Amino acid sequence: MINQKCSTLLLKDRRRRRIIKCIYVVGFMDLFGVSMIIPLLSHHVKALGASPTVAGIVGSTYGILQLFSSTIVGSWSDVVGRRYSLLTCLQLSALGYGLLGMSTSIALFVLARIPVGLFKHSLSICRALLSDLVSASERPLVMGHFNAASSVGFILGPVVGGYLTEREGGFYTSSFTCAAIFIINAGLVWMIPQSETLADRNDTVCRNDTSAGYHENHFSKSVQNGSHTNSHHPLLTAETQQESTSPGKHQGGFRWRDVSFLQPVWKQLSSVGSRIHIVASSDMWDLFLVRLLMAIAIMLYYSNFSLAMEERFSLKPKMTGYLISYSSTLGALAGFLVGPVTQLYKNNMPALLLHSTVLTCTLIFLYAAAPNVWQVLLTSTFFAISTTIGRTCITDLELQRGGVQASGTLIGAGQSVTAVGRILAPLLSGLAQEFSPCGPPSLGVVLALAAVALLLIRIPKWDAREMTKTAKLRNSK
Repeated sequence: MINQKCSTLLLKDRRRRRIIKCIYVVGFMDLFGVSMIIPLLSHHVKALGASPTVAGIVGSTYGILQLFSSTIVGSWSDVVGRRYSLLTCLQLSALGYGLLGMSTSIALFVLARIPVGLFKHSLSICRALLSDLVSASERPLVMGHFNAASSVGFILGPVVGGYLTEREGGFYTSSFTCAAIFIINAGLVWMIPQSETLADRNDTVCRNDTSAGYHENHFSKSVQNGSHTNSHHPLLTAETQQESTSPGKHQGGFRWRDVSFLQPVWKQLSSVGSRIHIVASSDMWDLFLVRLLMAIAIMLYYSNFSLAMEERFSLKPKMTGYLISYSSTLGALAGFLVGPVTQLYKNNMPALLLHSTVLTCTLIFLYAAAPNVWQVLLTSTFFAISTTIGRTCITDLELQRGGVQASGTLIGAGQSVTAVGRILAPLLSGLAQEFSPCGPPSLGVVLALAAVALLLIRIPKWDAREMTKTAKLRNSK
């Protein structure tokens, strides 16, 4: 009986792989469309007659909305399901970019940015969906490939956007093209069967048992409709534990998506609020703080890159552009290195995060102290690789510690933390540049060192916690 089930699940696994590839395409097209628009926004809002101050306020609208909506929309995807929430976000984002293509005034421009700021969380939900579809050992590899596909789209998008802009009405053409891309993405997601996006508990157990190199059973995804069993719920409250054993519920696993989109809105909001509260009250402040510190440090590295190259080495903007493109391309390709590197570390994500953070800190220091352009080129080469691996590591650790049943909430919370970094980094960069062109990366070194120190203090506690959890699981068997 078990062998028959496992053979059936192997066939289902092929369909999952096709869905994963479809999500890669969605990620590529998403950032391809967005990157067509981003370089043109500031020029367009000024062409509408906005002063520099008004242009700055309008430009910050998107970031502020993302700051508050990331966690809420991510948690909502835990409640109503990935497919429905992803379809909603894609369609409303398409509406926003369509309105942007009709913006002939500042008021309409701001109106167009509101749905995009509130619902442009398609990449976060895609990551949560991928975490539902694969085991913990496969997750870094799949996430790395997804990030690589998205980065390639982000590199190619500005090229097409720049070409369209040279034509008459180029901005409006680019906006409508971006809206069309999001509609196509919605069509791709709509064709994914709902049943295939919900990982069955037995499917995942069998897949974990047959996966080569997967040896940590306490990370196996005992999933029913995307949720772990109670024994694997780091963030499971007493209330949800009671619900999981109540009549009519699946015994052995709480269904995080029992509250579907057909339920009343107030019940959905209540579930979203409870999940956000669970994450906010959990002992994950250290991971979120490391994410914030490294996000600001990396943004400080890039904040005045072009200006610093010109002032320090008299490098022309054209050559600086080539250097940035080179670094971006390496960052995209580095996504394919995440899987092999995690296998080399035997899925020891805390150690990999620590080492990548130390490397990133060292590279920022070498860039700040670089005596010539060749050292900047060398640091840019490895910087793109270390930051790509570090981002994947910290996301994977958040899902490990928080539980994949709340992956939407966790990834959304991580995006909110990064949004805080986007708000603080320009301010800190401006203050640091008052002292020296090397001020921003020098401050980045200090923040990265703080992240390293925090990891050195907290990782032994994480290891002790995992050992205790593993011992309890073994004793319960």
